[in-house]
Formats: sequence, C-alpha cells, structure tokens
Amino acid sequence: MLNLFGQLSVARNYKRDMRNVFEKIQELEEIPGYSKHQQLVQGFINSIDEKILVRGDQLPSVNAMIKETGFARETIVKGYKELIERGIIESKNRMGYYISNTDTGQPVKIALLLYAFDSVQQTFYKAFRDALGPQIHIDVFFHHQNVELFETIINNITGKYGMYVVTPMPHPRTAEILKKLPINKFLMIDRFEAIDGDCSYVIQEFEESSYRVFVELLDTIRQFDEMVFFSRPNSDLPIEITKAFKRFVKDYKINYRINKEYLPGSVEKGKVYFMCNDMQTWILLKDCKEKGIKLGTEIGILSQDDDPVKEIICDGITTYSADFELMAQKAANFVLNHEKTQEVIPTVLKRRNSL
Repeated sequence: MLNLFGQLSVARNYKRDMRNVFEKIQELEEIPGYSKHQQLVQGFINSIDEKILVRGDQLPSVNAMIKETGFARETIVKGYKELIERGIIESKNRMGYYISNTDTGQPVKIALLLYAFDSVQQTFYKAFRDALGPQIHIDVFFHHQNVELFETIINNITGKYGMYVVTPMPHPRTAEILKKLPINKFLMIDRFEAIDGDCSYVIQEFEESSYRVFVELLDTIRQFDEMVFFSRPNSDLPIEITKAFKRFVKDYKINYRINKEYLPGSVEKGKVYFMCNDMQTWILLKDCKEKGIKLGTEIGILSQDDDPVKEIICDGITTYSADFELMAQKAANFVLNHEKTQEVIPTVLKRRNSL
C-alpha cells in the first residue's frame, strides 16, 4: 500500500511540475519578438534553472505538448531538436525525451570520435577547437581500431549530443554501427566508409593520391637500389596506400620490399624508406644519425602525413599529406551552419631534404 501511495505521489508531483513548466512557457508569450519555438526552448531552460525540472526527468511526448500548448507539431519537434543539439535533453529510442544536462548555458555539445591522439589528430583537434570557438563543448573519444570499443562508444553517445563528428574504421560492422547516429547530425571525417544514406563527410583520398605522389617522385626513387615499405597487418594504415604502392612498383618495375616494421639498427644505404608510422620514423632517423648516414643522398625517406616537426628535423623530411587544418575548418563549418557537405581534402607533396 505504501508503494502504491508512493507511486501516486510521484505521479502527482510530476503532473504538478509539468504544469509549472507549461506556465513558464506561457509566461514568455508576453515578451515581444519571442517566437513560439523560442518560448518552448526558453521555457524548458527556465524550468531547469529554477529546479522545476532536474536531470533524469522525462518530458511530455510531442503529442502531449501539442495538446497542452497549442503549438504546431513542427514547432515542438524543432524545439526538442534544439535542446538535444545543446546537450540539454536526450532522446531514448521508443522511450521519449529526458533531461540529460542541467548546464543550460551550453549552446551545442559535440561528440568527436577519433582513432587515437597522435600528432595528426592533435593538429585536427586544435584547428577544430579554434574554429568552433569557446562556446562549443567537445567531448573526445578514441576507438583505437577496436570494433567492440567503437560500437560501445557509439551506443553510449547516441542521442546525447547535438552533432557527431566521427573517424570511422574499416570493418564489416562499421556501417551497421553508424546507422544508430542521426544522419543529419553526423559528419564522417578523415576516412570514408560506405553507409546507408547520403551522409556528410570531409575526408581524404588515399589510393590515387598515393600513386600520384610516387610517380611524381619516380626520378628520385630510381636513384636508389630499392624502395622499402613498412606495413603491419591489421594496423590502422589504410589498405588503399598498400594497393597504390604495389601498383606503382609493378608499373614502374621498382625493386621493393614490404616489411612489417622497421627494426632498430637495420638501416641500409641505397634504400628509399617509405614510412607511415612516426615512432618508427624517429627510430630510423636516430640510426642514421648514429651511423653518419646522409639523408637524401645515401638513403631517402618519404613519410605519410605531415606535421611541423617533419619540416624542421634533419633539415626536413619529405612528406605527403592532406591538410588537416583545412579538414578541421570544414568540419567546424558543418557543425556551426548545419549545412550538408561532401568534400575530399586534396593531398599535397612537400619535398624536403630527405628525398
């Protein structure tokens, strides 16, 4: 009996609280220039600020809001959508809308899912952060090429953010996992994975751009005895780069090797080393320094992805890379303007001392 009375008390309190919320919305009718959409959003915000609504409270359904306020369905849906984008409420599939955050000063909340926090991702994040400005909150997650972790993160963030900016991973389950995100709030960055629906993306292209770079460097590569490429199975290296390398050495009859990783102390004169892992690149450069091997003449080094360190170290490492600052600016434009975008960031070869 006590449980029943307790449940009835909670129900009565909920009805009382929601009546207060509706009153907060109606109060805003007296403010000149306030649209019904603004009344709805600000009414909920005022209710949270005054502790009428607290985290975990369920909001009325769209139909219930139409009945209570007399607003059009489009107005209610638009209001709830803005509150979701600001990270104040979340939508739980088939369960309705709930208060998820009582920080009502937060205008938009972004979920950014990356591979790992390496130098390239740092460049992207800093430019993305700067382009969005301090008023936008970003929560950063990393999946490390682990599909179980990738799925867990997607499950945990879905419905809780205004925008989702995601670097996908190549896996048969990726498309199905990404279907959980609202496609109009989802931006695919860096790498492209085909999914159902016409999504927005700001990506780079790997196979044709890599092949083009190799051909552009052909005359220099031919000055060395062999081209050595380091590619570990099941790494996060795009398979398209390996395809481009194999096509290039076959088309132009280049002597080559593909090794899993660079072993410390194994540097040989007369080789062009194609490096896609920065940690292994630093080990190779250390070996060159210790053995007095001259870059650009006794060996060559080509590194995938550029960063400021590679411009300086050893008088410059030759790289090819997409412009990650430009990618970040394009991604920020999507978040700020909510406009569909589908762009491929150009790949640029930067020739320096090493090749």
